[in-house]
Amino acid sequence: MAYDPLFIQYLHYFNVERDYFECHEVMEELWLEEGRDPLCQGLLQAAVGLYHARNDNVSGAIKMFDQALEKLSRYPEVILGINLAKLISDCEHYKEKLKSNQQSPFPFDDLTIEIIDPWLADQVLKEVERNND
Repeated sequence: MAYDPLFIQYLHYFNVERDYFECHEVMEELWLEEGRDPLCQGLLQAAVGLYHARNDNVSGAIKMFDQALEKLSRYPEVILGINLAKLISDCEHYKEKLKSNQQSPFPFDDLTIEIIDPWLADQVLKEVERNND
């Protein structure tokens, strides 16, 4: 399967750089190209949720995770070469931790999107190499 270069960049920023702002930027571009596809929007919102969580905007993070989960839950467990079921589960767990953050504060923690397609994983690694050149 061929993947859009913007999707590969999104995975690179999400899993490698942990730059959730850039995730938002590239996925928003893809979302617009794809006719405002809810899957792209859900992936974008998961990244924005982490961006807000990193910046101690707990209510913004919870809101973004809620919106992401509503969209992502419509799709198969494996899609676009990723384990979407695991991402959904991770986002749900993170959202629950955020809800009890005042009583049980926790340090920011990154999430990782599990890439199932070996070809896609290789492309993300090549993105790392391109960025290091």
